Amino acid sequence: MSKKPSSLALYNKAAEASSAVVISNYSTSFGWATKLLGKEDRHHVRNIYALVRVADEIVDGAAAEALTTAIGIDPHAMLDKFEQETYRAVECGFSTNLVIHAFAYTARYAGIKRELIQPFFNSMRTDLFQRVHDKRSFEAYIYGSAEVVGLMCLQVFLSRTSTRDEEKAEFVAGARALGAAFQKVNFLRDLSADFDKLGRSYFPLIKVEDFNNSERDRLVADIRNDLNTSKVALNKLPSSSKRAVGAALMFFEALNNKIAATPANELIRKRIRVNNAQKIFILLKATFGVSPK
Repeated sequence: MSKKPSSLALYNKAAEASSAVVISNYSTSFGWATKLLGKEDRHHVRNIYALVRVADEIVDGAAAEALTTAIGIDPHAMLDKFEQETYRAVECGFSTNLVIHAFAYTARYAGIKRELIQPFFNSMRTDLFQRVHDKRSFEAYIYGSAEVVGLMCLQVFLSRTSTRDEEKAEFVAGARALGAAFQKVNFLRDLSADFDKLGRSYFPLIKVEDFNNSERDRLVADIRNDLNTSKVALNKLPSSSKRAVGAALMFFEALNNKIAATPANELIRKRIRVNNAQKIFILLKATFGVSPK
């Protein structure tokens, strides 16, 4: 007869299930890529994604939309509360918020500390007041909103392996570069929506009304440089994570290539996508061990 799980074990399971629901509803690309992770890594990466997603919804998505029909919603206060509850849960190992509880479980497992969590929330907070970035603020935003997320996932991937210092440095550079590439691709894809709906311009010195093919090419080249940096570390990742990271990289590389082939005057009018058929093809390649070139 199977042993009944403890109350905390059952709660952990429910929390992880909630994170899986979040990623399946918000990201086809990441959702599919995580299916290639080893079971334990899969749960932890989904837990990280869910926390990041909910925080983003507070500053840009659902909470902002709710403001149009409800009263008493203060995204600043909500983000502060969400952040403080995250720190508290990481310290004690429990939260009544299932997404935060799942993240805290992962953070305690992988040793994810405040030094990575706080920059993320700092970047989310800037979305509540900053509409234009210069080079310095853009780099800080990319680090906090994306690079640290890559570093959190890296700590999960390396949690059961021993790594030499020189290897760790290479992994860190790769994780930061991949996170940066993902975020920059998103910014370039959403250039018009960010400006029209949110009044926001992330790329320094880029104005939507003056955006041209030369600026597109410069941004695409910068993203390709980040992707190439991440590829150096990819093949050295543990087998439990290599295929999934490769799939995610190829998803965003395909999107960046589509952006590169799209005239600038179209990029500012429509959202470029990689269709599901191409995503499935990429996923199959990664499943059979094909790595990004």
